[in-house]
Amino acid sequence: MKPHYFLPLAAHVVGTLAIGFGSVIPGSCIAGVNALTVGFLASVVSTVVAYWVGIRLAVRSR
Repeated sequence: MKPHYFLPLAAHVVGTLAIGFGSVIPGSCIAGVNALTVGFLASVVSTVVAYWVGIRLAVRSR
C-alpha cells in the first residue's frame, strides 16, 4: 500500500477532529471527556479502520 492512498483519510480525520474538538464540542453542553466525546472519537477511529480495510481489499484484488 502506498502512503498517498491515505491522504484523503488524513484530510477527513484532521478536519473532523479540528472542527469537532476545536469548536463544536467545547462550545456545547457535552464539553469535557464523557461518553459523548468518547463516542465521537470512536466513530472517527472506526472510520479509519473501515477505510484501511477497504484500501487493503482493493489493493489485494488487483
